[in-house]
Parts: sequence; C-alpha cells; structure tokens
Amino acid sequence: MSSDEPTREMVPWWRDRALLLPMVSGVLLALGFGLEWAGAGWPATVAHAGSLLAGAATFVPGAVRRLMRGGLGVGLLMTIAAVGAVLLGHVGEAAALAFLFSIAEALEDRALDRARHGLRALLSLIPETARVSRRSGEVMIPAAQIRELDILVVRAGERVATDGVVVAGRSSIDTSAVTGESIPVEVAPGDPVPAGSINGAGSIRIEATADGRDNSLTTIVRLVEQAQAKQGDRARLADRIARPLVPMVLIAATLIVGFGFLVGDPGLWTERALVVLVAASPCALAIAVPVTVISAIGAATRFGVVIKSGAAFERLGSIRTVAFDKTGTLTRNRPDVVDVGTAGIDRDLVLRTAASLEAGSTHPLASAILAAAPDHPTATEVTEDAGHGLGGTVDGAAVRVGSTRWLNPGSLSERAHGMEAEGMTVVVVEVDGTAVGVIGIRDELQPEAVDAIRQLHAAGIDMVMLTGDNTRTARALGARVGIGDVRAELRPQDKAAAIEELSATGPTAMIGDGINDAPALAAADAGIAMGANGSAAAVESADVAFTGTDLRLIPQALAHARRGRRIMTGNIVLSLAIIVVLFPLALFGLLGLAGVVLVHEIAEVIVILNGVRAARDPRVRATAAPRSGARCRRGTSPNGAPAPIPRA
Repeated sequence: MSSDEPTREMVPWWRDRALLLPMVSGVLLALGFGLEWAGAGWPATVAHAGSLLAGAATFVPGAVRRLMRGGLGVGLLMTIAAVGAVLLGHVGEAAALAFLFSIAEALEDRALDRARHGLRALLSLIPETARVSRRSGEVMIPAAQIRELDILVVRAGERVATDGVVVAGRSSIDTSAVTGESIPVEVAPGDPVPAGSINGAGSIRIEATADGRDNSLTTIVRLVEQAQAKQGDRARLADRIARPLVPMVLIAATLIVGFGFLVGDPGLWTERALVVLVAASPCALAIAVPVTVISAIGAATRFGVVIKSGAAFERLGSIRTVAFDKTGTLTRNRPDVVDVGTAGIDRDLVLRTAASLEAGSTHPLASAILAAAPDHPTATEVTEDAGHGLGGTVDGAAVRVGSTRWLNPGSLSERAHGMEAEGMTVVVVEVDGTAVGVIGIRDELQPEAVDAIRQLHAAGIDMVMLTGDNTRTARALGARVGIGDVRAELRPQDKAAAIEELSATGPTAMIGDGINDAPALAAADAGIAMGANGSAAAVESADVAFTGTDLRLIPQALAHARRGRRIMTGNIVLSLAIIVVLFPLALFGLLGLAGVVLVHEIAEVIVILNGVRAARDPRVRATAAPRSGARCRRGTSPNGAPAPIPRA
C-alpha cells in the first residue's frame, strides 16, 4: 500500500472489508482440509479452490497491473507459485499460500492505516465552529473561516480553534493532546495558546495568530504526512535488497526448471522451483521498515515530536552530539533583572532612571528593566547609539544607559565583572558623566534544562552550546546547566560552520528556535526546532519540530528513535535470515510448499507485529511521580523526566 493512498476509516477487525476475503479464504481452507481428512475428495477440492480464489483476488490483480507497467513485485512471485502448484495438482497448498499471503498483506495495510489514523485524528481536535467577537457582537463562524487577528471568545470547556495569544481573561488550558504535557497550563493576557487545546474554568479572549486552515495542528499533520512519503536509510536498504531480489528469484527458478529437464526429471525440479519462488520472496523484507517508521513517527507525534521524514527519524536515532542554541532553547527568552549594584544612590532610583530612557526601546533588555520599574519619570531628548545604548535627560540630569563596552562602570567595575561571571548581561547607568549603578539582567534557564542535560550526559551524548552572546555570560550559563563546550559570539554562518565541523566527527543534532538558527539547523544531521509555532525559517529548515518547549522531549525523542532503529534493524535481519535458511531447504526438497508458505507468512506477521511495537509511547517508561504536594512549573508534567536514553 503506497503512502499516498487515502487512510481508510478505522473499524473493528471483524467489520474491516479488507479482511473479509482473507477470512473467507481461511474458512474455506479449513473446511477443505476437514473434508479431505474425512475422505471427501471432490468437495475438499472445491473448498480449496474457493479458498484459492478468495485469497488470490486480494493480490493477483495488483500483480498483473504492476507487471503490465513493467514492474516486478512479491505478488508476482506468489501468483506464479500458486498457478504452478495448481498445475501440479497441489490445490490445497496453493490455497494455503493464497490465504496466508492475503492475510499478511491485509494485516500490513491495517497496521499502516492504524498509524495514519492516529495522525489524522489530530485534526479532530479543531472544533468545527468558533465564536468570534465582531462590532455587532459575538457570532459563530466555521473554524476554517478564522483569519489572523480575529478575536476568539473561548468559554469554559471549549476547544481553541486556532493558534492565538490571550488578550483578555485568565484560565487554565489543557494542551496534553497537542504538546504531550499532562498538567493544565495557566494562561493570562500575553500568553500563547495552541490550536486544539481545551479551555478550563474561565472564559478568555484570544487574538488569532494563524488562519483556521493554517495553524500548528494542520502544520503537524502536513509535515508528518510528508514524512510518510519519504524513506530513510534502512528503508532504502530494504528496497535495494528487495527490488533486485524479485528478478533474481525468477531467474533462479527458471534455472532450476531447466536443470530438471537436463537431468530428466522436470516434474520434481519444477515443483522445487515453485517452492524456491516462495522461499526467496522478499515480502517480509519489503515491509520490514515502512511499518516501523510510520508507527514510530505517529507515536512521536502523540507526545509532541513532529518528525518530517523516515530519513530524519533514522538519523535522530544515530545522534552522538547535540548542539544547543542558548536563547529561547536553554533559556526562557524572557530576560529579568536579577541584581543591581549602586554607587551612592538608591537601588530603585537606578532602576527608575534606566527605565525612563528604555521606555521607548524595543530591545529585550529594555522590557526587563521596565518590568522592574513600571513607575518612572519621563525622559526627554532621548537618542540612541546603535549597538551601545541610550542617552537623554531625566529630571534635568544627563543620563546614559548602555553596555560595559560603551560606558565605563568606574567604581562598580568589580561588581560588573562579578555579574558577568554569573551569566548576567550588565547595563551601566551613568548620571552626569558618573556611573551610579550597574544592572544585571539574565535570561534564566528553562526549569527542566539541567535535568534534560543530565539525562543526555548519562546516555553518553556529547553537548555543545552555540550562541551569539558574549563569552563570559555564555560560559557562566554553560557551567550552570552542565555543558562544558561553549562557543560564543557566533554569527548565524559561524553556527552553521561549527555544526559542519561537529558532523565531520559524528552524527550531530542542532536544537534552536530562531531565524538565526536556520542555517545551523539545515547543516545538522538532524535539525530540531523548539516549538512548531516558532520561527517559520527554523521549522522549515529543521528535520524535527517540538510542539512544546519542554527540553526533556529531547532525551525522549532520542530514546524513541534509537529504539525504532533497533526494531528496523531486527526486522531486516530476520527477513534476510528467513530467505537464507529457507532457500537451500526448498532447493533440496527438505521443505515442501506448504511448510515454506507457513514459515514465510508467519515471519511476515512477526515482522509486522515487531514494527508496530515502535508505536509504543516512550512516556510510559518515565520515572515515578513526585510525592503528593510536589509543585510543578506551568505546563510541566508531575511525573518528572523521562527515563534515560538506552545506549545504542
């Protein structure tokens, strides 16, 4: 079944039409063997013939169509083997072959449909209608008609129809179906809300940041469906083996028949040739990887990891080095004032003086100072020295605010150096030519950053921090989080060059969220974008996107991908082993057609079931929840970090 075929509606197996013919074939086959055992010759043959027709109807038409287009497939081998067995009088064996092959094919299709159905079910999280605020009042419109900047009114218990930002009201939202985080997240004006989340007890108003047809959920589904059409290295390996194997098996069978004529026993060797056709058919090999990849990608989506291709999934499982961007990835991208040093004046006065100049600035550091001193005097004659700071007049005094590279901290130099050593960005406040204060601003670590880094260390993963921040601040933050290799003051092209250098020594993943990370994400063996709603350039350049921002998704995703690689490798080895073992047994007559068919199709079912194991949610292996009363950060599950990554 090709990846671009539409996903059938999932129904219980006893109502699945795709299983109807294989089940009819199985019933008639069992009836035929029962009649044969009872000594009813021709009724048994009729039952076997009916079983053969029912089973063959599921794969013979497709094999013929493919042959007419110049293609060879496993179905052709099964068709030739079934026809040959009938010509040799082995109708029962032909029926057994048709039944087992048809049921294996139907189980494969059902496994693939099940994985795809779980993905498409994400779209059902979007409500069909949404309540939108208009000048005339509130109106209900189809969710697909929502446009960016529309104001959505979301009442208690309702789903959010598209991505947006809260503009009025306070509530808690359940994002578990979208980001995998099981604890409701408190939201207030200014907080983002993803499509598909469920509002809690309070009514909120949300300004849409995406159209109804183009939000985070539709993006996730589109990316993963594209992934199903792409194949990874192991898929290509399986295909490279399976594709030439079909004509090779046909040639081998022809040579065996020719040998039979040479030795004067064509009947015996023709029968063995038919058994060889079945024994060497690569049906299990052909499905060894696709079932695993689709199951694993679907499972990853359920816990908040969007993987764009099978190749990306496989590369993710081979990662040995992880490179982190700092701002917005390891940190919250929300700078706060954490320390203030003064020289002869009040601490609050330093903050208010700085805030007066920063009031009109859009710099991230300005927002931190304004948050610390919301009540401040008005500055006049404000000018900006790009890249350095601001100057102006506050209460009749000449004031400048800027970096230590522009303004000399004077008597506060030692205090400023101490702040930088602790990972702070220092802002100097100067009044009438004298430094009166230094303000330490720091973008604090994500709450789960240290835990995530610890797990990666435990798994033997090397880690690097790549940032454009100054060296002293970056190294201080690296020491706090547990990353020793810190490369600072990098431009976007420098980050990409660093990733290429790291990739030369082993598979490397890059994790970032901004436009400046896009070149590095594209250069990495596996680019990971934090937040599927982050920078469009970052998401487009990445191979993997996280719908949430919990860094513990990283060890979860790597563990999931490594497990998937092991399952794929095991499937390929098993598939090849079956062919290697059965071929000589069939060639020398040690195993007949019925035995070969049974072993081969049982192996195919095992491969399918093994591949479906990749759909298991890795979060079930998470550590136990903390004791009762333990507090969690907003949006963080109480069951703590996931289990350490098993070493590959």
